[in-house]
Amino acid sequence: MDKRIVIPGDFLSDDVKKAGEGTFIQEGKVYANLYGLVNEKNKIRVVPISGKYFPSAGDLIIATVSEITFSNWIMDIKAPYEGLLHISEYPRRIESDEMMKYLNVGDSVLVMVKEVSPSMKIELTMRDSRLKRIINGRLIEVTPSKVPRIIGRGGSMISMLKNATKCNIFVGQNGVIWITGKERGVDKAIETITLIETQAHTNGLTDRISKFLKGNETSEVDQESPDILNELLD
Repeated sequence: MDKRIVIPGDFLSDDVKKAGEGTFIQEGKVYANLYGLVNEKNKIRVVPISGKYFPSAGDLIIATVSEITFSNWIMDIKAPYEGLLHISEYPRRIESDEMMKYLNVGDSVLVMVKEVSPSMKIELTMRDSRLKRIINGRLIEVTPSKVPRIIGRGGSMISMLKNATKCNIFVGQNGVIWITGKERGVDKAIETITLIETQAHTNGLTDRISKFLKGNETSEVDQESPDILNELLD
């Protein structure tokens, strides 16, 4: 199937076994559920060009506690739906009356999407050594659809950014980015990420960002290229 832009409701396939992210099945046929780019490898998926973050199991994201109930931390995950972190998914055994002591309203956490039900109940987990409460650094938000461009092909863009700014940078799939390092480096990282987000749809971006990080300001923007679609779909 060619790479092409689709809108919600566009027909994609008669093979329901190929239905992947960003699609839905109706009467034995697969349709687009998002405005985005179609990609078919093992599955047919639609990569959103714009819009909100739609979680999938296994996504690593940054969430913020918005409410605490008897057994759940309710999380803002920058999606149309709330995320639930059950007390049993915290990395150590704690009692319900201790929940506020470990994660309070307003705290931000690096979490993983454990499961997404058909009714969009989003279950989160911290039971992984990579997952933790965020207690330092700065958080910024970008449009979730721009995350692949910020990471780059095979991680090339984010690696270049980390090396140039000497910062640790984690890019959540939901568009929330966590940056730690010296203040000057963090400022430069944020400035560069903003530039990438603004020019994500343009050709020659990697070269321009490289020059920008070396102190050679540039504002020239080439015309959109099919290469950009390839990068978004990797």
